[in-house]
Amino acid sequence: MDRYPRDMTGYGPTPPDPKWPNGARIAVQIVLNYEEGGENNILHGDMASEAFLSEIVSAQPWPGQRHWNKESIYEYGARAGFWRLHRMLKDTPVTVYGVATALARAPEQVAAMKDAGWEIASHGLKWIEYKDYSEADERHHMEEAIRLHTEVVGERPRGWYTGRCSMHTVALAAEEGGFAYVADSYADELPYWERFGDRDQLIVPYTLDTNDMRFATPQGFNSGYQFEAYLKDSFDVLYAEGVGGAPRMLSIGLHCRLVGRPGRAASLKRALDYMAAHDGVWFATRLQIAEHWAATHPPSHRARPSEMNLESFVAAFGGIFEHSPWIAERAHALELGPTHDTARGVHSALTRVFRSATQEERLGVLRAHPDLAGKLAAAKRLTPESTAEQASAGLDALTDEEREEFTRLNDAYTAKFGFPFIIAVRDHDKAGILAAFRRRLDQTRETEFAEACRQVERIAELRLLEKLR
Repeated sequence: MDRYPRDMTGYGPTPPDPKWPNGARIAVQIVLNYEEGGENNILHGDMASEAFLSEIVSAQPWPGQRHWNKESIYEYGARAGFWRLHRMLKDTPVTVYGVATALARAPEQVAAMKDAGWEIASHGLKWIEYKDYSEADERHHMEEAIRLHTEVVGERPRGWYTGRCSMHTVALAAEEGGFAYVADSYADELPYWERFGDRDQLIVPYTLDTNDMRFATPQGFNSGYQFEAYLKDSFDVLYAEGVGGAPRMLSIGLHCRLVGRPGRAASLKRALDYMAAHDGVWFATRLQIAEHWAATHPPSHRARPSEMNLESFVAAFGGIFEHSPWIAERAHALELGPTHDTARGVHSALTRVFRSATQEERLGVLRAHPDLAGKLAAAKRLTPESTAEQASAGLDALTDEEREEFTRLNDAYTAKFGFPFIIAVRDHDKAGILAAFRRRLDQTRETEFAEACRQVERIAELRLLEKLR
């Protein structure tokens, strides 16, 4: 099977209602990244100095050397920036992404985090890049991070975020089995479930845009006012969507050495005060959001079309195109993935096969359809799908006069075009079907063949929406 693992659909056009506590219109989640003392440094056994996320935007790693300026910038975050943010946020629910080795070097800060009631999630063992680590080595680091975190904080972390992660990270965190959520994703504005083996792992996605890291990137914020405006604009859009019945979550990412600077901290305070002045705002830790989501929207276990074997796939969808299981057989061989695990996802795969089939094959599909209100219907020999569809428009309860008219039209249509009249009856009432019948009798065969194919595709879509709702 050719399978594509990425989910490009997510919740689609109708995301679920989070049902935030007390009817909140938005959940605001503040993350304070505590990385100072866990960054790349030869003192920590690393090969080079740190080069990421500081005032020295263009910094490069110094192999085998310490970088005095870079180190002192990180030290500022621990010595001054943290405390400024702690004073500002000590009465606000906050999630700390704590690098385990950084926490071990910060007893005063950890005590302050705990006194404030903040959630301390794990940000890995070290604040380093994991893209080139083997799966085994990264697993070892994760295990050591949990051990050290538990030793330093007094309890194991319930949330995980590596940040500078590999393609193994999320699966490893799910495999570990003890995390209420994993945050190594930027794929959505709401939590969502992913399946890893026999485990359902809740993903509570993070963000890199409403994030002070953009003070330290080439394409980023130049002043606190830009950060403030961006946070407010993000809040306003999500809040308005919540008022409209589609509540969302706003993640805000902070770093002690960045927004902890006085010229930036002021902008953060103004933005948070602005949000707090609105009704229906739930400031929550990431763990609170995860626990609420798990209780309100637990994982659902249903057959996923992209994971079905050929036999199961054909059994499920072989009748979607009337008496034409070959369409499902060919569709199963396409590049399917999570984005095809919806009604319209399966429909896309099936219609691709139908559209690329030969004209003779498509004609066979048309001829597999029964006449409307014809002899098969009278003899109750329609498929269950066709029976329900014809009944939906009242074609199972015709007067003698109506039945005679349908018989006359069916005979005339088939004689002219060589296939039965096909229409998605669920889109019409009886009068509309008769009007379309008479109108389409006057079309050319080429035009009518194309119209009949469109109707076949629409019938398939309606059947799938009913089957996979």
